[in-house]
Amino acid sequence: MPTNDGVELQIEDPRNHPPEIVSTLRQLFAEGISRIPDPKRPHFYEVRNEALVYYVYISPANGKILLLATWAP
Repeated sequence: MPTNDGVELQIEDPRNHPPEIVSTLRQLFAEGISRIPDPKRPHFYEVRNEALVYYVYISPANGKILLLATWAP
């Protein structure tokens, strides 16, 4: 799914979350959801919706998103 600027959003999921979770995360980023920075780790963020909190790393070099964990809010 392309972002608003037409660039393909790259999400890696090394922990093999269900495809629906990755798809929802992709949609949240495409919609421009806000990210909550982790104060102890640069480039790590929480992204939240009603159902889940997603913990991600966003590479400053290429913008690739690495999905590390999810949990209920």
